[in-house]
Amino acid sequence: MRILFIADLVGNDAVDLLIDLLPRIKLQHNINFTIVNCENADKGKGVTHGQVTRLRNGGVDCLTSGNHIWDPRKRDVLTKHAGFLLRPMNYPEGNVGLGSSVFRHESGARIAVLNLQGRSFMQTIDCPFRMADKAVRKLRSETPNIIVDFHAEATAEKLALGAHLAGRVSAVLGTHTHVQTADERILAGHTAYITDAGMTGPEDSIIGMDTKRAIERFIMQSHVFYTVAKGTVRLNGVVIDLDTDSGKASSIYRLNFTKAEFNDASANN
Repeated sequence: MRILFIADLVGNDAVDLLIDLLPRIKLQHNINFTIVNCENADKGKGVTHGQVTRLRNGGVDCLTSGNHIWDPRKRDVLTKHAGFLLRPMNYPEGNVGLGSSVFRHESGARIAVLNLQGRSFMQTIDCPFRMADKAVRKLRSETPNIIVDFHAEATAEKLALGAHLAGRVSAVLGTHTHVQTADERILAGHTAYITDAGMTGPEDSIIGMDTKRAIERFIMQSHVFYTVAKGTVRLNGVVIDLDTDSGKASSIYRLNFTKAEFNDASANN
């Protein structure tokens, strides 16, 4: 089976681009199952009911998220779309939404998706390592195919969780920093890993936000409202080859292109 993971959508233009290109990406890369992190889809914070519906109808199989999914104006989206749209599991008990889900592919294979969030330089929520242990034990009773979206700031914390889960899950894919790293590899001959899958959003920006406002916020050190940047959108993500009988990943490679670059590459193949 081949899994497509698309990194953090930033802004509605990113949603539009993904829906536009997804059928051709699936065809070109022989994709069987698609996971997308959507936590910045609506103006940089959260996701709307309409966007979730469009992504689902557009061929996405599961949505993951992170710290921005809790925008109070849109929080009910987690209840309405629970199971398809995930939030980090290690937020304290009592929060709405689900942190993992198991999907049945048309081939009969089951694919589990687990969403976790780091604590270094972020909210002091429950331990992602202990939560991962508990969740993975339960999920492995249903399927060996477990994809983890670890939404975290610190590279060391992401590497540590990758090492902690190596051999027990199919993939640990870092999100949140919006800068794609070049360290994709297979851990323990089993687990696909990348520190950060990147961002699908405006390339002329500061991690998706308007450059001028981001610089002003760093200089002034007072509250400056971010706005999503305009312009050409770049898609980031990874593709993972997975043996669904064992849950072992055999390869992982990065995607990184604009629509024009994708079209040019397709025309030349």
